[in-house]
Amino acid sequence: MSLSVEFSILILQWYRKKRRYFPWRTTKCAYKVWLSEVILQQTRTSQGLSYYTKFTDTFPTINDLALTKEEKVLKLWQGLGYYSRARNLHATAKHIHYNLNGVFPKNYKSLIKLKGIGPYTAAAISSICFNEKRAAVDGNVYRILARVFDIHTAINSTIGIKTFQEHADSLISETEPGDYNQGLMDLGATICTPKNPNCNNCPLSS
Repeated sequence: MSLSVEFSILILQWYRKKRRYFPWRTTKCAYKVWLSEVILQQTRTSQGLSYYTKFTDTFPTINDLALTKEEKVLKLWQGLGYYSRARNLHATAKHIHYNLNGVFPKNYKSLIKLKGIGPYTAAAISSICFNEKRAAVDGNVYRILARVFDIHTAINSTIGIKTFQEHADSLISETEPGDYNQGLMDLGATICTPKNPNCNNCPLSS
C-alpha cells in the first residue's frame, strides 16, 4: 500500500469514528457549506454555530440572501467582526442569483473566481459538495503535514505554500475527498492542536 493511500485511509477511518457533528455537515448544499466556511473564517466554531443558524433561518436559500438589503445582512452579522466577509457574502449571492441563474458553481476553477472565496474555501466546497479531488489547506493542515513529514519550510513563503499544497494534493483520498478534507480539519482542531497535541491518540502516530 502506498503512503498516500495509507494516509488517507487512516484519516477517513478516524473521521468516521470521531467526527464532530455540525448542521452544515448534514447537507451537500453548496450554499450552506459556503455560508459555514465564510462564517468560520476568523471565528471559533462554538461562536459561529449560532450565526450559521440565524443566517439559514433568515435566508434559507442563496436567492433569499441575494434579494435582501445589505443592511440586514450586516445587522445579522453583528458581533462576528471582519465585516468585509458579510459584504462579500452578499455580493457573491447577488452575482450567483442575477448572473448565474441562482446556480452555485460546481468546480474549483469556477468557485475561485467568486468574491470572498479563496483557495481553501473553493477546495472545501468543491470537495465536500461535488466530490472534486481538491486538497483544502488551512492552518490545521499546515500543522499536521509539518509534524508528520517533518517539514520546516515557512508556510507563508512562496516555496512553503507550493510544498504544502503539493503534499496535500498527493495524499487526498481519490474517492472521498470531502470527508478526507473534513477529517484533517477535525484532526487539527481536536488532536493535532497548536499546543499540547494529543499524539497518543493520533491516527497518524504510526
